[in-house]
Amino acid sequence: MRHFGHLGEAERNRLFHLSPEPFARDTSSATLAAALGATLYAPATRPRLAADVRRQAARGVVSMVLCLEDAIPDDAVPAAEENLVAAVAELAADASDAAPLLFVRVRHPRQIGSLTDRMGASVGRLSGWVLPKFDGETGAAFLDAAAEAEDASGHRMLAMPVLESPELAHLETRREELSGIADAVEKHRERVPALRLGVADLCAAYGLRRSPDLTAYDLQVVAGVIGDVVNVFGRLGADGDPRFVITGPVWEYFPLGERVLKPQLRASPFGARDRLRSELLAEALDGLIREVELDRHNGLVGKTVIHPSHVGPVHAMSVVSHEEWSDAGDLLGRDGGGGVLRSAYTNKMNEVNPHRAWARGVARRARAFGVAREGVSFADLLEAFDVGTVEP
Repeated sequence: MRHFGHLGEAERNRLFHLSPEPFARDTSSATLAAALGATLYAPATRPRLAADVRRQAARGVVSMVLCLEDAIPDDAVPAAEENLVAAVAELAADASDAAPLLFVRVRHPRQIGSLTDRMGASVGRLSGWVLPKFDGETGAAFLDAAAEAEDASGHRMLAMPVLESPELAHLETRREELSGIADAVEKHRERVPALRLGVADLCAAYGLRRSPDLTAYDLQVVAGVIGDVVNVFGRLGADGDPRFVITGPVWEYFPLGERVLKPQLRASPFGARDRLRSELLAEALDGLIREVELDRHNGLVGKTVIHPSHVGPVHAMSVVSHEEWSDAGDLLGRDGGGGVLRSAYTNKMNEVNPHRAWARGVARRARAFGVAREGVSFADLLEAFDVGTVEP
């Protein structure tokens, strides 16, 4: 599978200076972490779950989470488990099925072993598990259960913890909580491609909910948590890469009614595409686009989404621009010794030593999402996706 793989080769050649590289379910966890993109959540109760997964894959989705936790009522869990087991078996039986990466969000560690047993050989169609309410006290049990499921099934099982506990939200317990989480995930480092931020639960600790006109970074108590998570888990290791990939918080809005604040998309990048801009504004996607931009500049990669119309903007925003690629290439092309380079676009300085880590991040993103041709804009890339209203 690959990002923008649902486009024809001619269209990809028109848009990309360097096309996104293909990857597979057995690719290294570090590569998969960079390539997760917009991870689409779907409740496991959906009646045609396997068909939904195939349909979203055909539209460019490369990672999905089938949810048995907050997305469904407590009394629906038994039926949802049966539906999930049947859907995964149907997908596993299709030898031509290559996408997307599939994860299951469970409620408790015991559910991992139970589902693994019930799925049998078809569990190999899964890429792993999403672990909710992950904290320093219960996290080890989740990760141990994922490791045991891998041993029992003979298939690699990745795990993505969701950081969303009240102890993480509250200042007086945050430092200890971050330390406990770090101890738990470090033991299973190769199994954990990414840490996910559960911003809805973090907001709930304060009785808050952001509006579609605001980003998670506008809620200062939540922004503080994000900053501390990045401080602990996003710092660079000796190899120059982040300790862990951290994904952006969920975007939870559908089309808007009345707006209070001014729209956040300037008209100039869209040129003659006023209809495209109008659709984005009507779908509340200008707020999403702003948050994706802030995610990246705060060290987060990818995003949790709950609606198919969110996928295109996230992926279009993830493509490396030709200008970014030019700057990164200049920096990575230097063997060392420091110094300052004038950007080929003549609009900035590129300082070799401070900006080299940034350039490595651009190169990782380029492998996953490609590099746009010179003159190809976000709006050009977004037109490759259907951004009209899609029923959730």
